[in-house]
Amino acid sequence: MKIGFIGLGIMGRPMARHLLAGGHALLVLESSAAAADLCAAGASACASAAELAAAAEVIITMVPDTPQVESTLFGPQGVAEGLGAGKLVIDMSSISPIATKDFAARVSALGAAYLDAPVSGGEVGAKAASLTIMVGGATEDFARARGLFELMGKNITHVGPVGDGQTTKVANQIIVALNIAAVGEALLFAKAAGADPARVREALLGGFASSRVLEVHGQRMIERTFAPGFRINLHHKDLSLAMEGGNALGLSLPQTGFCQQLMNSARAAGEGDLDHSALVRSLERLAGCTLAD
Repeated sequence: MKIGFIGLGIMGRPMARHLLAGGHALLVLESSAAAADLCAAGASACASAAELAAAAEVIITMVPDTPQVESTLFGPQGVAEGLGAGKLVIDMSSISPIATKDFAARVSALGAAYLDAPVSGGEVGAKAASLTIMVGGATEDFARARGLFELMGKNITHVGPVGDGQTTKVANQIIVALNIAAVGEALLFAKAAGADPARVREALLGGFASSRVLEVHGQRMIERTFAPGFRINLHHKDLSLAMEGGNALGLSLPQTGFCQQLMNSARAAGEGDLDHSALVRSLERLAGCTLAD
């Protein structure tokens, strides 16, 4: 296939590389900082999103938030100007489920199909092609795109119609945030009680409390390695989507609200661009102790 990929950031860049390595023709925007590297590997550069969409069969977007998806798709020289019958737009960003349904309707009116396919797994999963991919859209469109998803991820699920992928991703982000807070709080308790947090973590990995967050982010908390795999600012955005959705549904999400406030504290402290495992720093400020030696 000819695939246009917009959003070559921490995760988008390795995802695009996997598609290129899988034998697909890759089109990127020449304005991207990663364009030269990918073009050296065989990709082609386009001057605008409209030009990219006109030349591609499938257009993938992987950008930070709902406004960026909207401007990429429908802004001046945007993807919509290059769409037509037979083309498929796949948004792999993490954005509003409500806005997603609107974007899909506008793309459909231009004769193209739309899938929302947000991912989980962070930079590590993007590089390893082991992402979890949650897809919303028509069954036939999912079948058409499945081979592309298999080049980027391992756990690929067609959840339901358009918007269900984004709803699943918001649910995922609630669980991850609460897990990060739970791991940080547990390790701080251990440290304050005089136990070695590293040994406590090792013991817990063999029991019912074991989780991927305890394994990966617990280690980061102890080692103080907060280089971003997934930034607090982006996770804060996802929890904002959860709270907005809860408000619209009349649904109370108390633990989600608490984690969002921890992230507000982190951002106020200038930590928004750190990895979301650095949420432990907000807990440390509240606890008056730290995991650092």
